[in-house]
Amino acid sequence: MLYQRWLTERLAGIEDPEHRQLLRHFVTWHQMRRLRAKAEKAPLGRSQTNHTKQEVTQAGAFLAWLASQGRAIAQCQQADIDAWHTESLATRRPSQSFLRWCMKTGRMPRLTPPPAVITQDPEPLHQHRRLAMLRRVLNNDSLPLRARVAAALVLFYAQPVSRIVRLTIDDVTDDETTVTVQLRDPPSPLPEPVADLMRAYIQSRQHLPYASSRSSQWLFPGRQPGQPMNPVSLQVHLREIGVPPQRGRTSAIRQLVLQAPAPVIAKALGYHDKTTIRLVTEAGGT
Repeated sequence: MLYQRWLTERLAGIEDPEHRQLLRHFVTWHQMRRLRAKAEKAPLGRSQTNHTKQEVTQAGAFLAWLASQGRAIAQCQQADIDAWHTESLATRRPSQSFLRWCMKTGRMPRLTPPPAVITQDPEPLHQHRRLAMLRRVLNNDSLPLRARVAAALVLFYAQPVSRIVRLTIDDVTDDETTVTVQLRDPPSPLPEPVADLMRAYIQSRQHLPYASSRSSQWLFPGRQPGQPMNPVSLQVHLREIGVPPQRGRTSAIRQLVLQAPAPVIAKALGYHDKTTIRLVTEAGGT
């Protein structure tokens, strides 16, 4: 069977033995049973096989991503599920079969994957609209401070909310002259209007309603003790102040790659260099 040959090669390429064993159990006790049952009714089509491959591929990618967050599958939290699906939902959705199997078999806590349909932002904003949003975020003191800071990181530095919620207090450095934020290496300096906003926000955290949030090291603490803010919740807050996260981020990164070399932007902001090079071309640069 071609799928079994592909699977053998795919599992052989996974370095972590626990991940490899877990995926093998998933295939043996879930996927193969399902495929055999379907094959008894009708020959398996290419689309079914391809989808099964995607389930294994995305399951392996999720385990590797979760390990990069310092957690095993048994320690997975709702914030992890939300963050994993926040970016590229269509690509990562096949991992849900694996996640549900892990929950059903007691290998991970019972959590809630996102619904099958999530409204996605359409094409990027025009630059003049992004700049108008940025001016309003920086100057309108009636808007919630937390949302203003997050919006500035989206509109200035093209950061996805899944990364923003993982920032800690230690990622922000203030030497009383310059404020920097550790998005990647080296830290990125915040221009003066955003720097003042960040200073005000960090001071305001002392007055959060939850004691666990005030003592948390997360820059955007959640209501659950020790947990960062849910990225989906942060998206909602941004939209409430008129900032569409995906469109704003895409607009920002396209402008940034026209102003500086794509590899520099990629390294500083945590993008893959192929992504930034593609964006240069799409934006009409060289």
